[in-house]
Amino acid sequence: MKIITFKHDNKEQVGILTMNEQEVYPIKALGLNYETMNELIENITDQEVTSLQLALEKDSNEALSITSITKMAPIPTPKQDVICLGINYMAHAVESARYKKEAFGGDRPFAVYFSKRVNLATADGDYIPSYPELVDSLDYEAELAVIIKKDAKNVAKEDAYDYVFGYTIINDVSARNLQTRHKQWYFGKSLDGFTPMGPCIVTKDEFVNPPVLQICSRVNGELRQNSTTNLMITSIEDVIHELSQGVTLKAGTIIAMGTPAGVGMGFEPPKFLKAGDVVECEIEGIGCLKNTIK
Repeated sequence: MKIITFKHDNKEQVGILTMNEQEVYPIKALGLNYETMNELIENITDQEVTSLQLALEKDSNEALSITSITKMAPIPTPKQDVICLGINYMAHAVESARYKKEAFGGDRPFAVYFSKRVNLATADGDYIPSYPELVDSLDYEAELAVIIKKDAKNVAKEDAYDYVFGYTIINDVSARNLQTRHKQWYFGKSLDGFTPMGPCIVTKDEFVNPPVLQICSRVNGELRQNSTTNLMITSIEDVIHELSQGVTLKAGTIIAMGTPAGVGMGFEPPKFLKAGDVVECEIEGIGCLKNTIK
């Protein structure tokens, strides 16, 4: 099931896409009174999930045409910073160290975690600001994002997927000059508009555990990244287990699982983004997140 956040008649709503993705059912029209995606994730019951799935199998005049709505990021205003993994594909580790060894090189026997500030997530189709006065090396990173469905504390690896609500796509937009200059990654990853997310959340039941999905990115139609999620160094279950030993992962937490090789800084010479570039991040079974640099 694909769940989206959208605006209709200038009001934010949550809905489920029809099978052909040409229409959307507002969940309120189906009897669920959740105002936001965060509220839905925190409170939806298994019975309500089943009722939504059954609604998709029926014809209804409650559906809205996809052309009549304005898409938003699935979780427009995350309740907390996004948790991100750095250097979580081996080939990306190699290209990163080649770009700037002092920032990305060295042995890393444990997962690299950092956070990303998101005041308002950028929707599919929206612009990404380039900050030309501040950034001279704007980059893209296609990533699988995991959405936590209930508070997770001291989770065993074998139980990790019991805490997953679903998956979406994040483009971890990065200002490489700020990222490397500050010796930590928060500022260079957290400028306003640097978290495109979407186009939807796909519920966990649509995939096997762990999900093995093709992940790729294109810039102006040129294939840049092309990999699969089974090449991640640290797995989803490892991340949920490790973090939950000392941190309570609240319902609605977003975990971005790192990016494969093929980012702009990985080319010789680097291929950084500029105004007018169109970036597409695509993950099998989820969709394509498309944005233009402004």
